[in-house]
Amino acid sequence: MTSASAAATPTASDNRLSPEVRRAGVVVVLGTIMAILDTTIVAVALPTLAKDFHVPVNTIQWVTTGYLLALAVVIPLSGWAMHRFGGKPVYITSLVLFLAGSMLCGLAWSATALIAFRVLQGFGGGMIMPVGQAIMARTAGPDKMNRVMAVIGIPTLLGPILGPVIGGAIVSNMSWRWIFFVNVPIGIVALILAVRFLETTPQDRDHRFDLPGFLLLAPGLALVVYGLSLVGTNGGFTSRGVEFSLIIGVLMCAGFVWRSFRAPEPLLDMHLFRRRSFSVATICIFLTGATLYGTMFLLPLYYQVCRGESPWLAGLLMAPQGIGAALAMRPAANLADRFGPRRTVPWGMALLAVGTLAYTQVSGTTNFPFLAVALFVRGIGLGFGMMPVFAASYRGLSHAEVPRASTATNIIRQVGGSIGVAVFAVVLSNQISRRFPGQDTSLGTLAAHTLPPTVVNRLAEAFATSFWWSFAVCALAVVPALFLPGRIEVPDVAGPVAVGAATAD
Repeated sequence: MTSASAAATPTASDNRLSPEVRRAGVVVVLGTIMAILDTTIVAVALPTLAKDFHVPVNTIQWVTTGYLLALAVVIPLSGWAMHRFGGKPVYITSLVLFLAGSMLCGLAWSATALIAFRVLQGFGGGMIMPVGQAIMARTAGPDKMNRVMAVIGIPTLLGPILGPVIGGAIVSNMSWRWIFFVNVPIGIVALILAVRFLETTPQDRDHRFDLPGFLLLAPGLALVVYGLSLVGTNGGFTSRGVEFSLIIGVLMCAGFVWRSFRAPEPLLDMHLFRRRSFSVATICIFLTGATLYGTMFLLPLYYQVCRGESPWLAGLLMAPQGIGAALAMRPAANLADRFGPRRTVPWGMALLAVGTLAYTQVSGTTNFPFLAVALFVRGIGLGFGMMPVFAASYRGLSHAEVPRASTATNIIRQVGGSIGVAVFAVVLSNQISRRFPGQDTSLGTLAAHTLPPTVVNRLAEAFATSFWWSFAVCALAVVPALFLPGRIEVPDVAGPVAVGAATAD
């Protein structure tokens, strides 16, 4: 008995995270919390920002879109920078950029300045998450990664829940500028701890940065999204400005794809898309990102502009979606392991569509508990449709291909979100203009007055039509989900081992 206890003691000790890993985990979690919160914390402040800066929907949506685009284009840069300069200096630099962007956003004097500073903030935030995870992987080692990722995953689960609530509380009781200033003390603590506790990692000067690819991707994506945002104000797709932006943007993105097939170390490994499971999964990821961020753009506007609720209550009303997603993620992963993503993800996308369908029927007096239940259903759908899809994208990939696949899927999700926000903003702007021709329908004007019931109902119709677009994206996502891989067959002990082989069902 004594010998058995003695033998068990080292195992228990080995399972515990070392002080170095725990300290690094605190640093990474602090940074990740800031970056993830800022994808949603601004949502409830958009009507206030539009009112203060006197700008329309198509302009104020860039406060969200600019941040998401910056997150997308900087992700591949972070991988090269880690190899070239080491994880610690890159992580510290990303914190400094994020802090500088946050401070400047809080001091912004115009919508243009705020959007520019949000892009700077996004460049920092986009590097915080992948670099932080890589640091934890190197610090903890492969045998501790499951426990480490469970800790790092906490901000990912809590961010969508807490972001709108915290943002609403700040806007309701303080200036909107504190949405950005609140990052400063947290960031300073994270910066001090990073300098003190993070270990220096070796540099690798053999990797090249694909500068031509970066110079094609970043402005190409920005021009495509900018062109889409102009559709609502420049007379549709026939406007010269829209045509110029979309054509040049698409050509630059096409040039990036062409370059990626030929570059020795491309930003995106386009060869991954030759794998069916990866291509199908990325389509699902793109559509999920579009409906997630696009709907998160519409929801606070509906609650505040149409229903006249405070930012604080609007944030609380959006919380059921995050709660549903958090509760569903673990069961979804277990079911996907048991039955395969092909038999679980389509149900998640269908639930996402059902939850969105309720919002296509909104009026000026729709029952709030009914809408909260619908959002909770949407959240469950997101839980079933996100993590299993990301896992499916890695099916059959080699160990060396997994980091490149992770980079690609994260970029595609952010790009999908930025395009979703831009398109939904255009649809909402057009719908409002059609119902109030020749009138001042800016968000600031609408939010600044108590609207009569007839105006509220027409405004609700504009939002209902916009939510139909979100429903269409959710319904469309069911189609590629049906082509995801099936369950992996676990071979008998005596039989052959086929790693990554999926059933043909």
